[in-house]
Amino acid sequence: MIVYTGGTFDLFHRGHVRFLRKCRELAGAEGEVVVSLNEDAFIEEFKKRKPICSFEERLEVVAACRYVDRVISNFGGADSKPAILSVMPTIIAIGSDWAPPRDYFSQMQFTPKWLDLHGIQLMYVDYTDGISSTQIRSRVE
Repeated sequence: MIVYTGGTFDLFHRGHVRFLRKCRELAGAEGEVVVSLNEDAFIEEFKKRKPICSFEERLEVVAACRYVDRVISNFGGADSKPAILSVMPTIIAIGSDWAPPRDYFSQMQFTPKWLDLHGIQLMYVDYTDGISSTQIRSRVE
């Protein structure tokens, strides 16, 4: 089983670790966890600010996490379909903070029908309250 997830993973913290641990549990011991890492230009465009850590720095940190097997670039930017299709996952795992009413499908530029067509299941993973890169950033400012 291949579990795919994407994100920025700036200022790597316990919420990221817990999320990626759950991805590993979903994949199983013989499965693979693939993280699609957002590129700096996309983050700046989407979040209207630069990440604290560069793509290369974030890639090295995420790749060092024991729950991750492989890190790729989210080379499609706002359109995540090319990166997803390069992996052909069984599951796309996302944080429960993206559950409805938030529109994850529009954000990622695919539909439930597109997922079905490719045999991909979307699974929500519990979000860790009380920690985020934004909160860490505010501690330092």
